[in-house]
Amino acid sequence: MTEILTGFGSVAILVAVGWLLGRSGVLGRSGVTVVTMVVFWVAMPCLLVHTLAERDVAHVFGPAFAVAAGSALATAALYALVAAALLRQRGPERVVGAMSASYNNVANLGIPIAAAVIGDPAVVVPALLFQIGLYAPACLTVLDVLTSPAGRLNPRTALVTPLSNPMTLSAIVGIVLSATGARLPELVDRPVAMLADAAVPMALLAFGLSMHGAPVLRRGVSPRRAVAVASVLKLTVHPAAAWALGHLVFGMDGAALFAVVVVAALPTAQNVFTFATRYGARTGAGPVQARDCGVLTTFAVLPVTLLIAVLLG
Repeated sequence: MTEILTGFGSVAILVAVGWLLGRSGVLGRSGVTVVTMVVFWVAMPCLLVHTLAERDVAHVFGPAFAVAAGSALATAALYALVAAALLRQRGPERVVGAMSASYNNVANLGIPIAAAVIGDPAVVVPALLFQIGLYAPACLTVLDVLTSPAGRLNPRTALVTPLSNPMTLSAIVGIVLSATGARLPELVDRPVAMLADAAVPMALLAFGLSMHGAPVLRRGVSPRRAVAVASVLKLTVHPAAAWALGHLVFGMDGAALFAVVVVAALPTAQNVFTFATRYGARTGAGPVQARDCGVLTTFAVLPVTLLIAVLLG
């Protein structure tokens, strides 16, 4: 528990520093965008390559992958049922809401939290590959069909989406290096390792920067009931489903169980907002719901993760 609390303390301090930077304005209006893009396109991919290349990746497609998939799909299905019965959302809005309740911020926040609190950033890789390789393409395919005037599928979207994400590509590179036993040349490996070391603190600084002045739950704009339902499901049902699958179905306990539950409790990913925005007015209030869920669940992630640590001992 002491190690977990120390990890949380480190995370909280770096997030606070990022928030203070945002409040001070020293990085300018584009500061959060620049830092986030460096993390997303450079530092985090280097961390994934460097971490996975040195590990046995057989666990990537094991029980943790099944828990990530099963808990996400169960939570999304529950949201869809609630939305149909109580929220009266249309099809596209319901898809965005279901993603808001079940699609984790694995890359930008999951990796640094896993590194600082669990001590192993690789525990997020099963969820990362499921989301980017299967879940996102499937959801975008459904949105394509629901928002297309002719109700037709855009095959290009389904094929290109998984391969347009640097996290997916870097995870694949790391897995290939691990499986083959190959190693990067020293001239390449050293800068990759240096950038990997910068990934976690930079990601947490970017997180803190993004929290300053974040708009949320604006009256007359935000679908507050839908946001509340999705956020509650994300922070409670999703990790509970992961615990049930991990412990009761796959017999996980200890650090392995803690890892899959913490990953499931991660906040709504910014990608959900990006996906919803891509379809614009055709998803109704979807973009606003995705944004507000992202902000609310992000604010709650540290206390929720600490509660999980206490409950799982």
